[in-house]
Amino acid sequence: MHHFDDSTARVGGDTVQSYDSSTKAFDNSGYTPLETSTVDERDDDLFDDDRKKFGWTAGPDIGLLGLRAVLGGIFVLHGLQKVFGLFGGPGINGFAQSLEKMGYRESVVLAWVTGVTELAGGGLLVLGLFTPLAAAGLLAVMANVIALQYKGGFFGPNGVELELALAGMAFAALFAGPGRAALDYNRSWFRHPLAAGFIALVLGAGGAAVTFFVFR
Repeated sequence: MHHFDDSTARVGGDTVQSYDSSTKAFDNSGYTPLETSTVDERDDDLFDDDRKKFGWTAGPDIGLLGLRAVLGGIFVLHGLQKVFGLFGGPGINGFAQSLEKMGYRESVVLAWVTGVTELAGGGLLVLGLFTPLAAAGLLAVMANVIALQYKGGFFGPNGVELELALAGMAFAALFAGPGRAALDYNRSWFRHPLAAGFIALVLGAGGAAVTFFVFR
C-alpha cells in the first residue's frame, strides 16, 4: 500500500478510499454501489438453478382434510351414540351407568360432558373450526379411556390400539393445524400453530387430569 500527498490510499494502483482532513471523515464516493457490485457474480453454470422455489402445495392440505374428516367423523358418531342413543348407542343414562361402574362420581354430568365433547369436538374438527381446542378435547377423552383400559394390553378387543390411534391422530391435528381447507384458515391460531397447540394441550391435559383424579 502506498500513501500519496492527496491522502489517497491505493492498492495495486486502484483507489480504495480517501481521507478528508477537514472533516476527519472517510469519503466513500470511490466505492462501487452495492447494486452494481460484481463481487458476487458467478460466471459459470455451476450454481445456476432454474428450479421452482418451494411454495405452498395442496398435498398437506388434502392430507389434513382427510385426517380431520376421518377423526372428526368417528367422534361425531360416538357422540351421537352417547347423547341421543343413535346407532345402537347407550344414550346418556346408559353411558352414565357405565361410568358409575368404572368408579366415576357425578356420572350423569360426566356423561353429558363426554358426549358433547365428542359430538361438538368431532364436528368442529370436520369443519376445521377452533381446531386446536377441538383436537385437545378429543385427546383428553382418549387419555381417560387409555388410562382405564391399558391393563387390557395393546391388541383388541380389550386392548388400547384403537384408542392410541385416535389419540395420535388428535395429537397430530393439534399441532399440525387444520390446513388451508378449513374455516380456521388465516386466523391467529392458524398462523401460530405451535403456540396454539401448546396452549390447547395444557387445557386438555388439565381437563383430563380433573376428570380422572377428581371425579373418580
